[in-house]
Amino acid sequence: MEFDFLEPVNDAIVKFVGGLSSQELGSKIVFHTQEQFPDIEQINIAIIGVLEDRTNINMVNEVNLTAVRKKLYSMFPGNWDASIADLGDILAGDSVEDTYFALKKVTASLIKNKVIPIVLGGSQDLTYALYRAYDDLEQMVNLVAVDNKFDFGKENESVSANSYLTKIIIDEPNNLFNYCNIGYQTYYNSQEEIDLIEKLFFDAYRLGEISNKITLAEPVFRDADLVSIDLNSVKSSASGNTVTFEPNGFNGKEVCSLARYAGISDKVSSFGVFNHNSTLAESVIISQIVWYFIEGFHYRSKEYPFGSRANYLKYIVPLEDEELIFYKSDKTDRWWIEIPFESNGSNKLKRNTLLPCSYDEYLAACNQELPERWWKAQRKNAL
Repeated sequence: MEFDFLEPVNDAIVKFVGGLSSQELGSKIVFHTQEQFPDIEQINIAIIGVLEDRTNINMVNEVNLTAVRKKLYSMFPGNWDASIADLGDILAGDSVEDTYFALKKVTASLIKNKVIPIVLGGSQDLTYALYRAYDDLEQMVNLVAVDNKFDFGKENESVSANSYLTKIIIDEPNNLFNYCNIGYQTYYNSQEEIDLIEKLFFDAYRLGEISNKITLAEPVFRDADLVSIDLNSVKSSASGNTVTFEPNGFNGKEVCSLARYAGISDKVSSFGVFNHNSTLAESVIISQIVWYFIEGFHYRSKEYPFGSRANYLKYIVPLEDEELIFYKSDKTDRWWIEIPFESNGSNKLKRNTLLPCSYDEYLAACNQELPERWWKAQRKNAL
């Protein structure tokens, strides 16, 4: 069984939680212990540790999530009704590929059971295993990475924390519909890599763009299936990372806002935080990132792709060569734009679909400006 890959939560954590007050989060968590395994059908969110860091040469400490769990479970929850379980840890396998296999099987089973895995890992190449978990779900995958780098590598290079994206793009089956990077820093990425992002019609937002207007990221997360956060995208003064010092990056408030956007998204079905150095200082920001993701989950509105278009206001914007159709939710005032299905193409999409967008993009269309994300989605659909 897939869950046999999971080691029970450390007895020290269970004992620690036993000493918390009934108001703290740990008292509301169901734990995988030596005596019992949580009923998957009764939970909404599952926390999983993955103790694998062999492909990240910058890590100096072995992966240890004890401090993260203690910080997280000592926090106070909001008015949440989600059922949360800590399923324990996946230990590093005999090879990195063995670890990937275990993580893929565990997360695939959770997603099929409509449980959202929150994966606290070592190296970020574990994102590849999360991506492969969607293989059996027969759907295209939208991946959003909060990262200061694109993590491209050479085609024949072995997968690592700095090259996993190449493996996702190249390996079959290719279920990737879109990749979006949030917060890249130009001096960490070659011009060839930036050009490749454009050539593949992927999306990328520089750190300054998002820091200046954090709401730009909300529609991106609303269309994501898998969200991967590299802790190196957070500046060291906020993360506590002094091992691989980062003077620039998101501050604590910004990365927690991004995590909350991911949680609010009705479409996000897996979430991970990677590339931390298992220090006490870093455990604080990691626990807060996870807290805000769960907070966002509580406020999910069950709109598209679950709701009916009958609950939307429809706006038709005629352009010179196109007719754009926008929808506005009468429940949350959020916006979507329709990507039409073209039967004469080799479409990745099987029907008309809605792409999350912003009110500003609607206003731009009214001024005869074609939304860039809509244009890229059209091109990817035809590839």
